[in-house]
Amino acid sequence: MAKMEVKTSLLDNMIGVGDMVLLEPLNEETFINNLKKRFDHSEIYTYIGSVVISVNPYRSLPIYSPEKVEEYRNRNFYELSPHIFALSDEAYRSLRDQDKDQCILITGESGAGKTEASKLVMSYVAAVCGKGAEVNQVKEQLLQSNPVLEAFGNAKTVRNDNSSRFGKYMDIEFDFKGDPLGGVISNYLLEKSRVVKQPRGERNFHVFYQLLSGASEELLNKLKLERDFSRYNYLSLDSAKVNGVDDAANFRTVRNAMQIVGFMDHEAESVLAVVAAVLKLGNIEFKPESRVNGLDESKIKDKNELKEICELTGIDQSVLERAFSFRTVEAKQEKVSTTLNVAQAYYARDALAKNLYSRLFSWLVNRINESIKAQTKVRKKVMGVLDIYGFEIFEDNSFEQFIINYCNEKLQQIFIELTLKEEQEEYIREDIEWTHIDYFNNAIICDLIENNTNGILAMLDEECLRPGTVTDETFLEKLNQVCATHQHFESRMSKCSRFLNDTSLPHSCFRIQHYAGKVLYQVEGFVDKNNDLLYRDLSQAMWKASHTLIKSLFPEGNPAKINLKRPPTAGSQFKASVATLMKNLQTKNPNYIRCIKPNDKKAAHIFNEALVCHQIRYLGLLENVRVRRAGYAFRQAYEPCLERYKMLCKQTWPHWKGPARSGVEVLFNELEIPVEEYSFGRSKIFIRNPRTLFKLEDLRKQRLEDLATLIQKIYRGWKCRTHFLLMKKSQIVIAAWFRRFAQQKRYQQTKSSALVIQSYIRGWKARKILRELKHQKRCKEAVTTIAAYWHGTQVRREYRKFFRANAGKKIYEFTLQRIVQKYFLEMKNKMPSLSPIDKNWPSRPYLFLDPTHKELKRIFHLWRCKKYRDQFTDQQKLIYEEKLEASELFKDKKALYPSSVGQPFQGAYLEINKNPKYKKLKDAIEEKIIIAEVVNKINRANGKSTSRIFLLTNNNLLLADQKSGQIKSEVPLVDVTKVSMSSQNDGFFAVHLKEGSEAASKGDFLFSSDHLIEMATKLYRTTLSQTKQKLNIEISDEFLVQFRQDKVCVKFIQGNQKNGSVPTCKRKNNRLLEVAVP
Repeated sequence: MAKMEVKTSLLDNMIGVGDMVLLEPLNEETFINNLKKRFDHSEIYTYIGSVVISVNPYRSLPIYSPEKVEEYRNRNFYELSPHIFALSDEAYRSLRDQDKDQCILITGESGAGKTEASKLVMSYVAAVCGKGAEVNQVKEQLLQSNPVLEAFGNAKTVRNDNSSRFGKYMDIEFDFKGDPLGGVISNYLLEKSRVVKQPRGERNFHVFYQLLSGASEELLNKLKLERDFSRYNYLSLDSAKVNGVDDAANFRTVRNAMQIVGFMDHEAESVLAVVAAVLKLGNIEFKPESRVNGLDESKIKDKNELKEICELTGIDQSVLERAFSFRTVEAKQEKVSTTLNVAQAYYARDALAKNLYSRLFSWLVNRINESIKAQTKVRKKVMGVLDIYGFEIFEDNSFEQFIINYCNEKLQQIFIELTLKEEQEEYIREDIEWTHIDYFNNAIICDLIENNTNGILAMLDEECLRPGTVTDETFLEKLNQVCATHQHFESRMSKCSRFLNDTSLPHSCFRIQHYAGKVLYQVEGFVDKNNDLLYRDLSQAMWKASHTLIKSLFPEGNPAKINLKRPPTAGSQFKASVATLMKNLQTKNPNYIRCIKPNDKKAAHIFNEALVCHQIRYLGLLENVRVRRAGYAFRQAYEPCLERYKMLCKQTWPHWKGPARSGVEVLFNELEIPVEEYSFGRSKIFIRNPRTLFKLEDLRKQRLEDLATLIQKIYRGWKCRTHFLLMKKSQIVIAAWFRRFAQQKRYQQTKSSALVIQSYIRGWKARKILRELKHQKRCKEAVTTIAAYWHGTQVRREYRKFFRANAGKKIYEFTLQRIVQKYFLEMKNKMPSLSPIDKNWPSRPYLFLDPTHKELKRIFHLWRCKKYRDQFTDQQKLIYEEKLEASELFKDKKALYPSSVGQPFQGAYLEINKNPKYKKLKDAIEEKIIIAEVVNKINRANGKSTSRIFLLTNNNLLLADQKSGQIKSEVPLVDVTKVSMSSQNDGFFAVHLKEGSEAASKGDFLFSSDHLIEMATKLYRTTLSQTKQKLNIEISDEFLVQFRQDKVCVKFIQGNQKNGSVPTCKRKNNRLLEVAVP
């Protein structure tokens, strides 16, 4: 048999008790203390068998990460600490592997975290099921249906900032592999009364605030809305803003979710138009008006709101106005029209708003179902998730609380039945004797409410349908007559006598003893809310709307389909829905999540024991534990049980060779556990009392400590032996290395001594040889000197007679030759650097060498200039040629020239090829651009300047607008005759054009530029290259410029400038343009 690898358990490192079935002793106080202890340690989940209790932490906890999902994936339910993922995994695996349809029932009061729990269940299932494009799309649509339904069905209440005001049941459909195919959503009892009135400290449905906060101005104008909440009577202002809630961001989330779910753009706009119409309905106000017959009639005060509603919905204004003022009653073939007073008009307005919103919500659910329904018709497995309102006990309980608590009674009934059924099935499956369990059966309470003859709902329907005056008081009287003797019903009518009053109850109230406690109901409004009446005139007006969605919401308004039969009441509809839900749940395997709210402040780390106690009572959690513990409190499969406790018995430790059941039997016999405390099933061991389990845990803990001590002892012995052997080995290695080092050091000393002795001997020998060589050299030199003098004497004697005639000349030539030779040798060592600008040159030693010295200086300078030029690239040669050209043109002529010498000529200053702004300009010019620079073009009329782009190409000179890049002027270079400028330190220059040319029609150009020298030089060289004629460069402080038909003198003067060192140009008269240069 393969060894089990169970390494963890619910019982490991347990804070408090993880499973309430194991709680000892079991009472209300220990139950609450155990929950509080776990809550204080951030353990918000606790089990009751297979039921999960979830306490809302009101803060984010790091227990829902992808790592946690993988940790609980495919694990046994009791293998890890309690978690909602464990229940989700158990349900999903049962559905996938055992082909059992599942349902997860999430209950609890408002603010307990039911909605978040349902999201966690769906997100876990989405994470662990299959992957693929289609599967991912289905998962995304299922998950994104939540934000849409929350926006339209959730609201901020005093207990919860995101309270679900409707019940939701979602069936998620899977294929045989466990991949989601789609889903179906059912909604129950939307709290539509919230649309027209909200209790203090609460808000209307989220979508109203999200629309006004997050919609664009364009959308608001289209819907005829304003962003100010105070403009709308249906929105409560005392809690319009919720801390930590961004309505604008949530609106964007809802729009995105609608798109993912499959809403078309026009559908989403139609939905928002209906929401806007509901908002604006609340602003319609009425005033009384007396008629001739003395009856009061209502009239609309301000018809502007009515007009905007009609424009939004496409209803004729007169039709809707009449529907608010008159009511038509049809009986067989007769029609009677009566006027509505102000109170009835307000009732009609609010009824229309509630019906319009409620029907829109039902349409949304149906529309989402169309998108998320399974597309294939193969057999499907189903997992249902029920997120429904919990038991509600308020100060003022009305019709809504009555039917909500009725639904919870039915859920409690099916919970007890299914739990007992599951227990009984497991006992039978494991061949354990089943004993009857006594428990409170709340069927009597359900019967009190739903009985078709004497039930409260039946009597309420009967009262609504009977002719005559029907009020809430007549309904209460009927209840007192029929139910006064019922043990779970109380009113002012005594149970013992019909003529004695129970003064402990207020008037117009009755009390029902629910399974969760007594609830006092205010009978006021029961009849109206059960009738849920919408006047037929309003239905018909809505059906006449040109707005497609609104028209579809009121099919009964179609005159061709008039049905005089009274529509079913709200109570009967809800009763039928609950019956359908119960029937659906009974066909599935149930899984329960009981949500508890720890405090009313929505704050973290606060545990209100009284509030939790109240919820424990009405959730029936203690009853649930008692049912679970009525037989055996704990059960576990043989393999993990043996794996966990095998160290307690020598025969099973460390490995058991036989079947796991036999090992468990040997183990329990060895521990001498009483036989009545346990029982062996087919695949599990059943333990009756939690004390037995805790005893096993204590023994296991002690045994683990003993084993740890043994392991420590063996480890320490092994560690010491290993350390000794390592030290011994290290000593041997160290000794060997030391001996080696000593021998190496001794050898180095011997070698060093030998080298010193050798060096001394070699030195002595070398010095001896050196002395001998020096002696030999002196002897040779002496002999050579003596021989030279002797030979000289002999030669002089022999040739003396020949030297006397030419001695002076020979000596002069010889001396001159030696002087020149010495001069050239000295010049070789005194040559200056190869830099052409180095003006240093060695001085001449003799006057007669002056011409030679100057010529040599000239030749050397030419040679080093040539060497310097040979280093230039073609680009550098061109630059220096331009600089040389500029020097010839402007040196000592233009005061601006010296400052331009050190500036490189770049030409393309604007980088037209790289700047996308000038793409149009670049495309218009096909030639190579030599200069691209922004210059100031001087206006011919007033002397003011305008920025222009100055472009020079091989054949043309162009001017373009700096902003648009549009070419303004184009001048061929052959039409340029002269360039004029002043001799001062300014950037003004004039370009003279050939008279009679097309470019000269407006006259010459006068520019100002920061790169005057470069532009004039390049213009001169380009003109010379293209026309083979030199361009005339005129430098004068006064020159004439042709402006259209006039010649204008441009005069440069010295002056103090207000704007610093910038020259200014001013038109003095028609013939003079004066430039002031600082």
